[in-house]
Amino acid sequence: MRTAGILLAGWAALGITILVLPGLSADSGWSVLVAALLLGLFGVVIRPAIAALMTRIGWAGVLAGWLLAQAALVYLALAITPGIHGDTFWDAFWASWIYSALISIALWVVTAGRTEAVTRHLLWVNRRFRGKVPRTDVPGVVFVQIDGLSAPLARWALETGNLPTLGRWLRSGSHVLTEWHAQLPATTPASQAGLLHGASDQVPAFRWYEKDSARLIVTNQPSDAALVEARLSNGNGLLADGGVSLSNVFSGDAPTSLLTMSTARAGRGPARYLSTYLLDPFGLTRSMVLTVGEIVKELHQARRQRLRRVEPRIRREPSYVLLRGVTNVLLRHLNLAVLAEHLMRGTPSIYCDFVDYDEIAHHAGPARPEALAALEGIDGILANLEEVAAAAPRPYHFVVLSDHGQSQGATFRQRYGIGLDELVRGDVEMATDDEQAGRASTLRASLLPSSAPSTPPPANDTPEFVVVASGNLGLVSLARQPGRLSMEEIEKHAPGLIDRLATHPGVGWVMVRSHHEGPTVIGRHGRRLLDTDVVIGADPLEGFGEFAASDLRRHDRLGHTPDILVNSLHDPATGEVAAFEELVGCHGGLGGWQNRPVLIHPRDLPVEGPLDSADAVHAVMKGWLGLIRAG
Repeated sequence: MRTAGILLAGWAALGITILVLPGLSADSGWSVLVAALLLGLFGVVIRPAIAALMTRIGWAGVLAGWLLAQAALVYLALAITPGIHGDTFWDAFWASWIYSALISIALWVVTAGRTEAVTRHLLWVNRRFRGKVPRTDVPGVVFVQIDGLSAPLARWALETGNLPTLGRWLRSGSHVLTEWHAQLPATTPASQAGLLHGASDQVPAFRWYEKDSARLIVTNQPSDAALVEARLSNGNGLLADGGVSLSNVFSGDAPTSLLTMSTARAGRGPARYLSTYLLDPFGLTRSMVLTVGEIVKELHQARRQRLRRVEPRIRREPSYVLLRGVTNVLLRHLNLAVLAEHLMRGTPSIYCDFVDYDEIAHHAGPARPEALAALEGIDGILANLEEVAAAAPRPYHFVVLSDHGQSQGATFRQRYGIGLDELVRGDVEMATDDEQAGRASTLRASLLPSSAPSTPPPANDTPEFVVVASGNLGLVSLARQPGRLSMEEIEKHAPGLIDRLATHPGVGWVMVRSHHEGPTVIGRHGRRLLDTDVVIGADPLEGFGEFAASDLRRHDRLGHTPDILVNSLHDPATGEVAAFEELVGCHGGLGGWQNRPVLIHPRDLPVEGPLDSADAVHAVMKGWLGLIRAG
């Protein structure tokens, strides 16, 4: 019944295509049916060979294959079908795009958008592995990271039915939900340095300035991610024993690393996977149709926020509209295709980061309808993976976790009309960029490998101050002064700067290192000496959580802690913060749900000890893999 429905859909789509293109014609509907049958047959027999050939050519072959392969198959099918008339190859080229768009829509209607239809296709695409991979009873583990999902919001989404797959696992008793603490800074690179390598202390923020090299490190840039991984890797990361890293910042020392920032420029790109995906009718052409739908949906949702006067909100830039389509459709589906193949290959461990929710939550808000819809989409991916795993050559455990949460609020600039850089005043360089824009660039870097490192600016171009924003955390460096400056030295070189920052109503606290009193947290009405835990006046850390002081003591000891660490205000009543970037949902500092990620794990895999850091979660997950290998 399903096959007949798909055949009828292909027949109708090809008929409409021939009808609307002036250069094509058909003598009868039966001729169109024959052409549709041939086109389907060519897709099964010829397309895999084209994909393999295009991969050997490289990224240019992948692009050429995507643009021309389907057109060539359509041209061949039309040319040898009696009763079909076409003038040129270009008629077939345009016909291939129209046909692919129509068949994508038709297949969605025929299958009613059910996950089972996608699963059947994934099993069919990977059917060759069924007879080649020996079966084993030793389980594998799939780690699925839902980027930016806080534990409180996860519980709420489960209660409202936004996560039916996870809800079913939890209700059945197969899985357990627990919360863990993401230490300052609550960012993906810091948490993944811990989760994948057990070395979160190598990452002081999402982006930071290193005085010794006069270099700004931005971890969503492949060259910088590679530099940082070289510092933190000991060769024994979470995925070192035959694992696969997919769409992460760091590789976890996986032998196979795909769409991973730290390895993107090392030539370890996903060319074969990408080629197969692009040339598959369920691949890019389908994704492009869905991407257009995602863009239209984004435009509607942004307009609805404006008309309803939803606050807080930000202006959604055109670049974000396109980026949402890439992360919510293309990367999500590409990740699913790669995960499905490695499940059917029997890969022992896989770690994949889905960034869809995090990206939308940054721009719309963590609990807004469009963000929750992205969560539903990822939950649907879990349903697909569960179904594919049932046919895999080994059983699989699924571990679902996040790297941090998000906190909401009007931005610092919206509230006060100035940015942190302007508050610092002077010769200031403000460093911000879109976190997920680096995700999109990873694909490009994977296809265009290069080992060229970032170039630090010439010494004479070094500004007096470098101000770096990382969510609601600000890092201020007196860039012309060597080493980390003490509070007394800062006052000497920039009189009044610390007081100007600490007393601003949009700043919750600043941390500096006093020559006499050690690390000191200063607020508008008091200060806290971290070495002795003495509070003078009002405690500036009140309301920032039970881990605030210990997180700051740790951060004070990191290798590239700035001269001044600045955290925005936090309203304990609403949980709102004020990002130093133009993001309505943010993470990176302290305050709200951003430090409260979630871990959903099989009940059979025990958790021992407090989960008070990403490094602690790494130790637990590494222990699970060792326990499984030991039998």
